[in-house]
Amino acid sequence: MDLFHIFLNIVSVIISIISFIFILPVLSLLRILKFCTRSVYQENLTGKVVLITGASSGIGEHLAYEYAKHGASLALVARRGELLEAVARKAKELGAAEAIVIKADVSKRQDCQRFVNETINRFGKLDCLINNAGIIIPGLFEDQRCITDYASIMDVNFWGSVNATHFALPHLKKRKGRIVVVGSTGGWFNVPTMSVYNASKVAQQSFFETLRVELAPDIGITMVTLGTVTTPLANDDFLNEANIQWVPIYPVGDCAKAIVNSVRRGDEYLTEPPWMRSVFLWVMFFPEIWHAARRLLLVNRQKASSQKWKSCNNGSL
Repeated sequence: MDLFHIFLNIVSVIISIISFIFILPVLSLLRILKFCTRSVYQENLTGKVVLITGASSGIGEHLAYEYAKHGASLALVARRGELLEAVARKAKELGAAEAIVIKADVSKRQDCQRFVNETINRFGKLDCLINNAGIIIPGLFEDQRCITDYASIMDVNFWGSVNATHFALPHLKKRKGRIVVVGSTGGWFNVPTMSVYNASKVAQQSFFETLRVELAPDIGITMVTLGTVTTPLANDDFLNEANIQWVPIYPVGDCAKAIVNSVRRGDEYLTEPPWMRSVFLWVMFFPEIWHAARRLLLVNRQKASSQKWKSCNNGSL
C-alpha cells in the first residue's frame, strides 16, 4: 500500500469521527424541524391519480383504502382480477373519486407498459406510482434442487418495479409526481432462508437510490422499509418455513396509513415499525454479533427442520 492510501486511511477516520460529533446534532435538529413543517403542510390527495401494483391483497389493498379515504383516483394492478374488483368496490365506498382495475403481471414488461397506458388513457395523468408487488420463496439456498424457481422473485420484485417506473416516468415528470417503493428490512438484515428475496430488495433499493439523484427535483422518491406485516405472504406456513415466528408482526392497516402519511409529507424514507431502525444500528456497528445471532436463532433451527431437496415447483408463486 502506498503512502497516499495510508494517509487517506488515517485521515478519513479522523474526519469521519469529527464530522459525526458535530454534524449529527445539527442534522437531527433539521430533521425534526423538517418533519414538523411537513406534518402541518401535508399534500392534498383529492383528485390525485395513484397507480398501485400488487393491489389485490395485503399492503397494496390497504394502501388503496387509505388513498380512497383522501379522495384519490386509483388504478389498481394485480394478477387476480376478482380480488381487484372487490378492492375497487370497497375503495369507492370509502371515498375514492374513481377506481379502475387492470389485470396484469408486473414481471412482464409489456404488461407494465399496458397498465401505465391504460391509467393515462382513463385519467389523463399520473401523480404517484406505488411499486408494491412482491413475492417470497423461503428456504435454505443449499436445499433448492432447481434454483430457476428463484428467477420469478427477481422478475417481480426488481424488474417489475424497474419496468413500471420506466413507463411511468414521462407522466410523473409532467406532474412533479412521486414514486413509492415498498421495500423490506430483508435488504438490510440479510435474513437467512430468504437469500434471493433479500438480494432482490437490495437491488431494488440501490436502483431507486440512484434514480433519486437522477430524477431530482422533478420526481420525488419515498423508500419504504418494512418488517413483517400481516399480509397473505406472512402466513403461518411462511413464518414456520422461514423460522421467524418469533418476530412481532405489524398490522397491515397501520402500515398502510403510515405509508400514505409519509408520502403526503414528502418523506424520502420510512421504516415501519419504527423500532426496526435500532436493529439496523446493530447491523452497522456490531456485524459480528449480528451474524452470530442470525446463525444461532435462524440457520441452526432451519437446518433441523428443513425438508431436503425441494422440487422445482415447491413454493412457486
